[in-house]
Amino acid sequence: MFRQLQHRFQSMRTLSRLCTGAEAHARSRGQAVPGAEHFLLAAIDLPDGSARRAFESVGADPAAVGEAIERQYRDALQSVGVQAPLPPAAVLQAPAAAGLYRAQPSGQELVQALARSSKEQAGPLLGAHVVAVVASMPQGVAARTLRALGVDAARLVAAARSQVPSAS
Repeated sequence: MFRQLQHRFQSMRTLSRLCTGAEAHARSRGQAVPGAEHFLLAAIDLPDGSARRAFESVGADPAAVGEAIERQYRDALQSVGVQAPLPPAAVLQAPAAAGLYRAQPSGQELVQALARSSKEQAGPLLGAHVVAVVASMPQGVAARTLRALGVDAARLVAAARSQVPSAS
């Protein structure tokens, strides 16, 4: 019982770091609310290191994720005829969202999936849990980013799950 409470407290702290980190990544890219791609970046930043290790175990560089996301934004703009490069992040600094926590639909989907899966987790929330959920998403910036990096989503899900302690 004490261990469950301890895991729940650690999960709440991790979720707080995750949301704060995702918001910071979104704002630094000129967006007011985070999407799944920003949560992925925040997961890679988490001190538990499990997200980073999941990427490394499939031969992908976790440090390359941010640039690959930026490339997806540029490609999307170019596909609708906007050829100008994105302004520097410092110019785009979006203000923090006020009120209740808000996220893009992909970010909302991710947080809801984490909440559903928390009941089945043996331990606290880790960055690897986020990676597994993001890699399971078939569409969106995060999914296109993984494909652009040459990452097989199913292998990344398996690698992320291998970073999570199992129930004993």
